[in-house]
Parts: sequence; C-alpha cells; structure tokens
Amino acid sequence: MVAAENCSWREEGGGEDVARRCLRFLADVGIEVDLLGEKEAQLLDGLAIYEGRLLIDPDTPVWPSDLLHEGGHIAVADPDKRTSLGPIEADPTDEMMAIAWSFAAARQCCVTLEQLFHDGGYRDDSARLRTAFATGHYIGAPMLGYYGMTADLRTAMAQGIESFPGMSRWLR
Repeated sequence: MVAAENCSWREEGGGEDVARRCLRFLADVGIEVDLLGEKEAQLLDGLAIYEGRLLIDPDTPVWPSDLLHEGGHIAVADPDKRTSLGPIEADPTDEMMAIAWSFAAARQCCVTLEQLFHDGGYRDDSARLRTAFATGHYIGAPMLGYYGMTADLRTAMAQGIESFPGMSRWLR
C-alpha cells in the first residue's frame, strides 16, 4: 500500500490525514494503489489508472478525494475487464457511477462534500454536485443499484437493508 506520508497532497482537500483514510479504505475494499512509473500515462495531474490499479505520482500534489473518484472508476468496472482497465475512456454512465461511488466512499472516510467535490475538478460542476448530493439527489446511484452494489430507498425498505449511500458491496 502507498503510504500517505510519502506523497504530496492538496492541503485544501484535507491533506495527508484525508489521504491516509482514503488510501486505507481503497485497500480495504480491494482497490490496489501503487506509485506511478514512467511508462504509465497520467489521467489527472498525479493520478492514473493502469491495468486495474490506481497509480499516484508521489511528487505531484493531489486532491485526496480524487483517490476515491478514480477508485470509483475501478470499482464500477466490469469485473472481467477490471484487471486490464486504464486509461479511462470518457463514458457518461461510468462517470456518474464513479461519482456516486465516491460519495458513498467519502462518507466512510469522513471526507466532506467540499473536499470530495472540490472546485479544482469536475469540469466546473463541483457546486452543482455538492448541492445535488447534499439534498439527496444521488446522481449515478440508480446504476450502482442496477449492478447490485446498493439499493434505492424503496428496495431497501422492502428487503430490510440499508439504502444508498449505504453499499451492499464495493466492487461490481
């Protein structure tokens, strides 16, 4: 597992403390995080997905919550394709699922909405995403439900289980 103290983090995103919690969570759910090598292309500044692993450049300051978002892409990927995943192609459905997954994960890691949907990302949609998730408009959650990773309120009540943002499993 990558050690948070060996990497650079955006302090306004919670810094090393938030990064440590996110890294621990990803390891616990089975998402591998390694250091970025010279041969792997970066998707975001400091991060890449390569062969189903999340890679981080230890010298590039990273928003800690971006670990959760990129980890979400790995988590929601087709299990048969997960080990060969990367770099991520732009797909609106996968993006919405990764956003919902990262919100559920952020709650497990005590990451705030401001830290998760920071103004440094999300193509200037950060404020809209913070408002949507704060008011229970869980963009992408129905697709997580479709894959059996969570349940909507109606299904959860009928089955006596927790609804989103509770997750019945973290990997598709």
